[in-house]
Amino acid sequence: MREKDSVAVYFVQAMIHALGAHPQRLEAVLQEAGIDPALIRQPTARVPASAFAALWLIQIRELDDEFFGLDSHGMPPGAFALICRALIQEPDLHKAMRQCLANFSLFLRDFRGTLAVRGKRAVISLESQARSDDVSRFGEETFLVLMISLLCWLGGRRIPIDRADFRHERLPLSDDRLLWGPNLTFGAERTEIEFASHYLRLPVVQDLASLKVFLRTAPQWLVIRFRNQHGLASQVHQRLRNSRYSEWPTLQAFALEQHLSPSTFRRKLEREGCSYQEIKDEVRRGVAFEQLRQSNASIGDIAERLGFQEPSAFHRAFKKWTGESPGKYRARFQDGISETSDRRD
Repeated sequence: MREKDSVAVYFVQAMIHALGAHPQRLEAVLQEAGIDPALIRQPTARVPASAFAALWLIQIRELDDEFFGLDSHGMPPGAFALICRALIQEPDLHKAMRQCLANFSLFLRDFRGTLAVRGKRAVISLESQARSDDVSRFGEETFLVLMISLLCWLGGRRIPIDRADFRHERLPLSDDRLLWGPNLTFGAERTEIEFASHYLRLPVVQDLASLKVFLRTAPQWLVIRFRNQHGLASQVHQRLRNSRYSEWPTLQAFALEQHLSPSTFRRKLEREGCSYQEIKDEVRRGVAFEQLRQSNASIGDIAERLGFQEPSAFHRAFKKWTGESPGKYRARFQDGISETSDRRD
């Protein structure tokens, strides 16, 4: 974990919500973690990742609960390690995630997750019966952060989220794109995340030795390791997003920009759980989602910007990503924009 890594104060608020009625106890906990209590009232504030990791462990001790008092039953200390020990015995991510969701349901009463595979898409859906709206939104986001981060850790790689829907409303955060991907909706009908199902075929690469290291450093692994805004993968992501597809450099050219050899460039990305091609594919999807939701550009123009030779090729790719056409997707977010001339459905 680097000194400059940081976490939005929103995620601190989720962790300390259970102490809201105990201000003196809360202040003592924050001070022990090295977090200025005044930051909690600043919506755009950030805290050092090291302080966030310390607070994670302090709160488990303080609340005697590894789910931070967000569930009516909660998870007693040791439950998370017990679950992880079972997960590393599974052969692939599909079986591991089903086991993970089943094991969490043994402890939590208010949050129940299910995994569904629909052809090339995998969806983790979440139902909650929390006692208040705040507990529900904090609990749902905490639950899904744990799920996707565990999935990444078990497979030893970053798994991009192609769609994230939450029932609750809240202000957007700078961390959201890293955590939930570019296709994020608040105020949706249901809470669920979607990703390519082929990742579920990946083998579980962790063992007992790596689990011991993981458990000692779980907070930063779960929140920072595969969602690092200062890592090389994020730099590549930003570089590509800020230029047209036709201007994207080759791997060799990008490595030269970073003053790295191509082999070192590849290894650094691999350590962050991804490849150059995967980042390019993720940026393409992200730009498509953003343009369809926020711009008036025609679907043909968007297809050209993304490097598709024909709009029909973009339509096929987009249906593969989302299961629906670009026009239908846009219609859900942009009322009043005519799609007649763009659709090829």
